[in-house]
Amino acid sequence: MDIILPKRTDGAPSEVLNGKRQITVVGANGAGKTRFVNKMMQDVGENAFHISALDALFVNKKQSEYNSISSIFNGVSQSAQFVKPLAETEFEMLLYLLLTDEMKDLFAYKFERMEGERTEMPQTKIDLVIKLWKEVFPKNNVLRGSGKIRFSNDSGNDTFKPLMLSHGEKAVFFYIGASLYAPKGSVVFVDSPTMFLHRSITQSLWTAIEDLRPDCTFVYQTHDLEFPTSRADNITIWVRSCDIAAGSWDYEIVRPHETLSEQLILSIIGSRKSVLFVEGDDSHSIDYKLYSLIFPEYTVKPMGSCNKVIETVRSFNDIQSFHHLDSYGIVDRDRRTDQEVKYLRNKKILVPNVAEIENILMLEGVIRAVARRRGKNDMQVFQRVRANVVRMFKSDLRQQALLHTRHFVKRRIEMVVDRRFKNIGEMENHILELLDEVKPRAVYEQHCRDFNGYVHGSSYHDILRVYNQKAMLIDSEVAPLCGFTKKEDYIKAVLSILRNNRQEAAEIRKAIKNCFGLSK
Repeated sequence: MDIILPKRTDGAPSEVLNGKRQITVVGANGAGKTRFVNKMMQDVGENAFHISALDALFVNKKQSEYNSISSIFNGVSQSAQFVKPLAETEFEMLLYLLLTDEMKDLFAYKFERMEGERTEMPQTKIDLVIKLWKEVFPKNNVLRGSGKIRFSNDSGNDTFKPLMLSHGEKAVFFYIGASLYAPKGSVVFVDSPTMFLHRSITQSLWTAIEDLRPDCTFVYQTHDLEFPTSRADNITIWVRSCDIAAGSWDYEIVRPHETLSEQLILSIIGSRKSVLFVEGDDSHSIDYKLYSLIFPEYTVKPMGSCNKVIETVRSFNDIQSFHHLDSYGIVDRDRRTDQEVKYLRNKKILVPNVAEIENILMLEGVIRAVARRRGKNDMQVFQRVRANVVRMFKSDLRQQALLHTRHFVKRRIEMVVDRRFKNIGEMENHILELLDEVKPRAVYEQHCRDFNGYVHGSSYHDILRVYNQKAMLIDSEVAPLCGFTKKEDYIKAVLSILRNNRQEAAEIRKAIKNCFGLSK
């Protein structure tokens, strides 16, 4: 059925969702998404059916205004015939309804057989519930007899009552059973569909329940920002805020960007903080661990490669009118030229004044803070580290100059190839002239002169800016000079100082932010 979304605060027309079977409403605490869903239920009216795990597992004295298991129970219990209607929670009410319907179906089958009709044993609601529930919990068994339901498991324990099930087992049982009682063609509103459930079963469970009721539309309200992406044909509505007096909401329909997944968009806007995209991953790389502590005011998201960071920042800023968040990126400087760095910074990509992330841990302010924390003479430690780094760079100078030259030539060739040519002959002639235009030997010799100047002047900060050397943390001996046995311990010390906000944390943050040209 068509669903008209609630009134917008900006006065724009409310959107009509035509024929969508899966709708998920998300938003931060206090944004007004519960009121938003309540307004949707109010507009749907008698076609709304409400399912809540909290109501299922805990006593709720408030009578629901909409169709629900409790409303059906209240109607059926008035004319109870087979089982005494005693129930406090909707889970118990569901058990009563299932057993009552089971007996009705069995009596109907018996009477049909007595009248000589050839009829098969009917598949009852409780048959469907047990079948799907056992698919989720294959080691558990469900027993029926004497108007009761009992459970057992493969451990050999005695049977036990339904109320002895875990919260998760009860929730799964309730979600399945309650969906079967939604009137035909209903809009089923599910409050917190992941509550009490392990993430591994959430997707398959709700997919199976939706398949049980292909006639229904399912509207989910959740805090779990991964849930919307688990649905196959879902529309996600992000509720930002609510004007209670006006009965209107600031909300948007989340539409995946060409290069941004819905899950990424939701995880970022859910934090309500500006976002900082970085290289690496969230478990193995230094980038995420370090930058999360240096920039706590940001949501830090690792994106893998530097190209992915650059692409994601561009894409996320393209849809800023939707999420209203500032987004930036951080990529290693590597061997980029000053012109390349300037271009990236203009695109909100922060580039440090050191070659790579490991070099940030070699900044003077960082080394001295860690050394002082370890009770060392911080100036002496730094001077010895600096001397080691200068010595290393001197021995690698020509190789480093060659690598910088290679990067420069590669970029220039890419620019040339991207030019427009009238024909292949024009392109060939230009490439033949490229050697004279690029002058790689001149570039290489200039790098050698610059690098020799850094060595003779012991210009530590200039060396860190151009020196890509993963072994620097080891060969510089920064770890043993600070009192550690290996480089990993030195890295952990930096993170520990920042994480626990120790006395030296301010000095480390200042050194790293200065490296990005940030004064704050």
